[in-house]
Amino acid sequence: MLVHPQFDPIAIHIGPLAIRWYGLMYLLGFALFILLGRYRIKHNPGGFTYAMLDDMLFYGVLGVILGGRLGHVLFYQFGYYLQHPLEIFAVWQGGMSFHGGFLGVITAMALVARKYKLPWLAVTDFIAPLVPLGLGAGRIGNFINSELWGRPTNVPWGTIFPDVDNIPRHPSQLYEFALEGLAFFLLLWLYSSKPRPVGAVSGMFLIGYGVFRSFAEFFREPEDGFMGIMTLGISMGQWLSLPMIIAGGLMLNWAYHQQSTPSRHEPPKPDKPGRPVPPVPSGKRNRR
Repeated sequence: MLVHPQFDPIAIHIGPLAIRWYGLMYLLGFALFILLGRYRIKHNPGGFTYAMLDDMLFYGVLGVILGGRLGHVLFYQFGYYLQHPLEIFAVWQGGMSFHGGFLGVITAMALVARKYKLPWLAVTDFIAPLVPLGLGAGRIGNFINSELWGRPTNVPWGTIFPDVDNIPRHPSQLYEFALEGLAFFLLLWLYSSKPRPVGAVSGMFLIGYGVFRSFAEFFREPEDGFMGIMTLGISMGQWLSLPMIIAGGLMLNWAYHQQSTPSRHEPPKPDKPGRPVPPVPSGKRNRR
């Protein structure tokens, strides 16, 4: 049996200013995004530049913060925030939804694609492998904050979260760090290291995150949502991940189908390549 260390959520005090671990984990995620993005542009630019990457980060930060917070409010604790509307803005206390942040980011990338006149899926394909390590950093922030704890368990590494109760629980935040952070990063990084049709990497992102998140939800204490804590034995996180998995599968199928289907504008190929084309009779030349 382990006991949560009960970290001080404030990492650094600078006079009246308090810098929280939760915020530092977000900064770490954004820094990893830039470092990995610059590495990809340096070794395989694919038409992207450092200036584009900077814009992706700027728009993406807005999408993560606005979408993540609104998603948490709407999907998980709508009733509470309806009674305490000013606490919606207290993002430093935690409470960010991945699914809301995901919707915010894809909207932000649509703006980037429009600005640079790029295919939207090409942009999402580029950023997809840069995201998982940031997700992992966020899960470490959840563990430090002693939030999003796991279900009761008897496993030897069961952890007591004193802020919750004295029951050993799964350290589900660390499970998600390993799955949604490390394992997911390796999967997408390796998959995207080879040429793929447009939309394939984005589809794999949807499938990978949906599967890993759904699996981790079996060990995580279910949260309340607009459909209740559990609906048909499925948690809110699993309900929100299900359409991601379905959309990812459809996107993968579409991407590879598009790759294997010749363009309608391609000229028809001759039946026997190499066979000389007979000359046009002189009397029929230039006839209209």
